[in-house]
Amino acid sequence: MTSRELLEKFPSLRILVVGDLMLDHYIWGDVHRISPEAPVPVVQAIRETHTAGGAANVALNLASLGVGVSICGSFGEDEAGGKLRRLLEEKGVDAGGCLKLKELSTMVKTRVVVRTQQLCRIDREAPRSAYAIDGATGFSELIGKLIVGCDAIILSDYAKGVVTQELIDKCFTLAAEHGKLLAVDPKPARMLKFRGAGLMTPNRHEALELAGLPEPSIGEKYPLEEVCRNIHAEYSPRLLVVTLGADGMVVSKNGSVIEVLPTSAREVYDVSGAGDTVIATLTASLAAGASAVDSAKFANLAAGVVVSKVGTATVSPTEIHEFT
Repeated sequence: MTSRELLEKFPSLRILVVGDLMLDHYIWGDVHRISPEAPVPVVQAIRETHTAGGAANVALNLASLGVGVSICGSFGEDEAGGKLRRLLEEKGVDAGGCLKLKELSTMVKTRVVVRTQQLCRIDREAPRSAYAIDGATGFSELIGKLIVGCDAIILSDYAKGVVTQELIDKCFTLAAEHGKLLAVDPKPARMLKFRGAGLMTPNRHEALELAGLPEPSIGEKYPLEEVCRNIHAEYSPRLLVVTLGADGMVVSKNGSVIEVLPTSAREVYDVSGAGDTVIATLTASLAAGASAVDSAKFANLAAGVVVSKVGTATVSPTEIHEFT
C-alpha cells in the first residue's frame, strides 16, 4: 500500500492512545559568554514554546495525519495542564478519557536549546503513583467504552506511572475480546508483562534489554537475529519493529527478520519524539490494512521527516508527499 493510499484511509480510523501525558517546554536562546559565577554558559533567552510530549505527542502525530484520536491519561488542573489540554483540543484530539486532578502536577520537560543544540533538560513531575488511572472510579467502564469505539490501541509507556500492570491486563483483555490491534512502546526497566501484543516498537537499546543481551562492545555487530528471537520467545508479539537510529529499522515476525529498512532521514537535528512518530504511524498503517513491511516503510519515512526538525515534532501529509 502506498503512502498516498494510506493517507487517504487515515481519516476513517480512530485510535486510542493510553499513557503518560507530558507538556514539552522549550526555551530557545543563544550564548555569548560564560558566567562569572560558575564555568557555565549564560543563555540569553529569546523565546519559549510549548508542545505535547510523551503519549500526548503520539496522539498529535496521529491527528496531524488525519487520524481520529482519543487519549487516556492524567494531568493536573494547573497552568501546564491547561496548556496541554488546549494543545490537544486545538488538534482535534478527544481528551475526554483523561483524569484532571487538582492536586496533581502535570509532567513538564523543559529543554534549553541554544541555536539547534540542546543544552540541558529540566523535569518536573510527581511520584509515579500520583499519575495512575486504573484505580479511578468508573475507569473500567470508561476504558471499555473507549476501546470498543476505536480501531486500535497504543500503550505509550514513559515509565511515569500511568501504565501499570493492572492497566495493561485490562487493555489486553478488552482488545482481545473486541478484536482490536494493541501496540506497545515498552520500557524494559519496569519489567511489566505484555506478552502477545499486536505490535512492539522498542528502540535499539530497549530491544537489547528486552532480549536479555548486553550492549555490544565497540566494533561488535549488533546481534539483530538473536534480539528478534529472544524477544519473540519472551513476549510473543505478532509484529516486532526495532528502530536502530542511523541504521534504520528492522521488521520481525515469529522471531525472524523479514525486512531491514535503511533510514529515510536526510538530516538529523533532533531525535526527540521520533519513537512517538514510529509507533503512531505503524499502528495507523496496520489499522488501515497495510502489510507489516509497507507499514514499516511509511513509519520509516515519517520518522525521517521528524528527526530533521528541532524539538518534539509531528509530520503532516504534505511533508510526507514532499519527502517521497
